Amino acid sequence: MPIKQSAGRIMTTNKFLNLYSHDFARVAVAIPKCRIADPAFNAAETIVLARQAEQQGAVLVAFPELGLSAYTCDDLFHQRALLDACEAALATVVEASATLSLAMIVGLPLRVGHQLFNCAVVIAGGRIQGIVPKSYLPNYGEFYEMRQFSPAENAAASQVELFGVSIPFGTGLLFEVSNLPLLKFHVEICEDVWVPIPPSSFAALAGASVLVNLSASNVVVGKAGYRHQLVAQQSARCLSAYLYTSAGKGESSTDLAWDGQGLIYENGELLAESERFLDDSHIIFADVDLERLSRERMRQTTFGQSVRRHAGEVARFETIRFELALPLDQALPLARSVERFPYVPADPKRRDERCTEVYNIQVQALVQRLSASKISKVVIGVSGGLDSTHALLVCAKAMDRLNLPRANILAYTMPGFATSDRTLLQARQLMQVVGATAAEIDIRPSCLQMLKDLGHPYAAGQDQFDITFENVQAGERTNHLFRLANFNNAIVIGTGDLSELALGWCTYGVGDHMSHYNVNASVPKTLISHLVRWVAETGAIGGQGSDVLLNVLSTEISPELVPGKAGAGSKPEQITENVIGPYELQDFNLYYILRYGFAPSKVAFLALSAWHDKTAGNWPNDAKVVRNQYDLAAIKRNLAIFLDRFFRTSQFKRSCVPNAPKVGSGGSLSPRGDWRAPSDSEATVWLDDLDNIPG
Repeated sequence: MPIKQSAGRIMTTNKFLNLYSHDFARVAVAIPKCRIADPAFNAAETIVLARQAEQQGAVLVAFPELGLSAYTCDDLFHQRALLDACEAALATVVEASATLSLAMIVGLPLRVGHQLFNCAVVIAGGRIQGIVPKSYLPNYGEFYEMRQFSPAENAAASQVELFGVSIPFGTGLLFEVSNLPLLKFHVEICEDVWVPIPPSSFAALAGASVLVNLSASNVVVGKAGYRHQLVAQQSARCLSAYLYTSAGKGESSTDLAWDGQGLIYENGELLAESERFLDDSHIIFADVDLERLSRERMRQTTFGQSVRRHAGEVARFETIRFELALPLDQALPLARSVERFPYVPADPKRRDERCTEVYNIQVQALVQRLSASKISKVVIGVSGGLDSTHALLVCAKAMDRLNLPRANILAYTMPGFATSDRTLLQARQLMQVVGATAAEIDIRPSCLQMLKDLGHPYAAGQDQFDITFENVQAGERTNHLFRLANFNNAIVIGTGDLSELALGWCTYGVGDHMSHYNVNASVPKTLISHLVRWVAETGAIGGQGSDVLLNVLSTEISPELVPGKAGAGSKPEQITENVIGPYELQDFNLYYILRYGFAPSKVAFLALSAWHDKTAGNWPNDAKVVRNQYDLAAIKRNLAIFLDRFFRTSQFKRSCVPNAPKVGSGGSLSPRGDWRAPSDSEATVWLDDLDNIPG
């Protein structure tokens, strides 16, 4: 049943589950087997692969350079019979495209005037949309292209007559799918991307989000790796997707060999790569996030400055628009891998590198703060929970870096009315194994005094566990820490993390919100969990420290401010994730809303793609990590919690947070850094978008 949207759109279940509804585009790179100087055979292979691409839901498929003729024809390119056959093959492909709902880019030699050009032809809807000649012709090593072809700059006209139709011709062409407007692509050919300033650089500034390279590219030792570097860097610099296709089986082996390497990158990230040296035709697919690319360009303001600086080059581009029959009436799930834990790499090697780097950033920042302030001691509250554990580890490493004794860490655990025996024991053990100067302060007497001064019912023996009861304990702990810092000429180290700040799950002005310096403020809960695990697994604190850290990791997250039903020291009744939702899901929401500003409907679509399958996600070899699964109802429910807390109720806490180092490109919530927002905004537009999701 259609669901009415506030923006006037109708979103059915199928439409919500369709990747094109969320500004993704499925693109393909095809590597057909070929026959040298047999255009009819090559056209047939091209059409077969194009149909396969359409069946998989792709809207764009790229084929190799000179694919209709084969690249290795050499002086055969000057034979009229071959050139006539290439044009006939092109006509066959154009005719076949009339029944296909995608754009094709094929390569062939093309006569224009009295010159021969190495061309890429863009075909869609039974017609040629435009023709792009190769700009840079290699004439070194094994390449002799200037013997047969003219470079693009030699062209005398911007239109060519072909099959009785006038067609745009030149390197300044952009192609836009008008019913998917973020899909605007540019085509260059092989050597064009190997030069210092590729034509695609200016095309990106002119608005192309997808850059396509039709290449032949013979293989020699080391070349495959260099192609990766080249394509990755071009896609990253241009904030674009980059499709690279090259010739495979069938090209001449007289002097060369061919590996058929196809690549699809998005902003420096590899999305798909073909297997090399295959005997058969093959095709690779990737779902490109067009909105992500657009938002990166919007966020990175120097991109716009580059557009202005190169206005002359940008102005020469012409946009050719055409529609495609997008498959919007069917569920088309995202084929792209979406990691459940965007802050924590799935690959173990990359995960270890990430943990090493984040840990060192935190340590370096604290070392600088202590050195600059000429203070040699820190005060930290240790609860036996996750955040204070990691902050304590950072303090220990900072003291080592400063050649100061770890005894300069003045660590205090302060049991209150709801402190469990488990966390109290863990706090004591942590302070001991780290080598801090450990102390224990029972805050219950001072809390009772304040409750008595307030006239609170608990002071008279009534079990009233309200917000005042909770915050009196949190406030007493913080008051002690700041006064202890004054007394010992030290600074208070904050422990609150990025996830808590995002959700407002911190008490204003107390330890998880306020400190002299907070080492955890831009580290999300899921990453802190892995940082602690990483320290445990590397044995960085020695002795029995690893066992203590693993015990902390297996402890349910709780503020421990309301006594358990079994009495003092028992398991707490308060479980944080029962109130604000699972951190693993809320960190996912935080990443895509903070980093990219995606609409809630898209975040939900991504979450469903990541979390609907128990076999998906990070840490596949880690038996200690529970693999959860969330259906759309659970995703919407928890996303609603996030949106309301993030946009409506919590900004006033983030507007006055203490100094803290930013650790990752995923963003921080410092009002001096990544996030500036009013403290009295509404969450209405985000919640309305969430309500538009069917089901």
